[in-house]
Amino acid sequence: MDKLAPNRTYKIGYSIVLGCLCGIFIFGVYASRVHSYFSDEPTGCLNCHIMNPFYITWFHSSHREHTTCNDCHIPQGNVVKSLWFKLNDGLRHSTLFTLNEYPQVIRLRDAGAMTVQENCIRCHQNQISYAFDFVWQDNYHNKQEMYCWNCHREVPHGRISSQASTPYGLVPVKYNLAPEWLKNNVKK
Repeated sequence: MDKLAPNRTYKIGYSIVLGCLCGIFIFGVYASRVHSYFSDEPTGCLNCHIMNPFYITWFHSSHREHTTCNDCHIPQGNVVKSLWFKLNDGLRHSTLFTLNEYPQVIRLRDAGAMTVQENCIRCHQNQISYAFDFVWQDNYHNKQEMYCWNCHREVPHGRISSQASTPYGLVPVKYNLAPEWLKNNVKK
């Protein structure tokens, strides 16, 4: 029976490996600023540098005064649906970003497009009732998909084709990944 039990050397080795894996996991959670994704702060979107042009153009739009990223890009009205959408989208985004597989030009996927469309209508319902019925019925009979941004192309993000669209745009960076003890020990 003693031959099946791991000896002291293996226990120490397993403990070291497990400790390293836990440390890497904890650092990954810290470095990716996971806690910021649970808030509605637009600066949470800046964790990925590819979102900088979208933040900059939103920041300089009239929508900044009344909305955040989540108001437009996350389903509203049902907490469970909102969290589920945020979880799925966040996992997809973090995987693409980590593997460097994100496209140069970001486009809304079908689920995201429907969410943004529903939120446009939800917020602007009083302003679009007449125009929406007219445009929707006309395009419904022609079997065309009609989104608000078909006409309002540059609201609220302006004209963004790539990261080069906003070369002089500054984004707020309020954190640094390097801990203080490491910055103090680096030779200048």
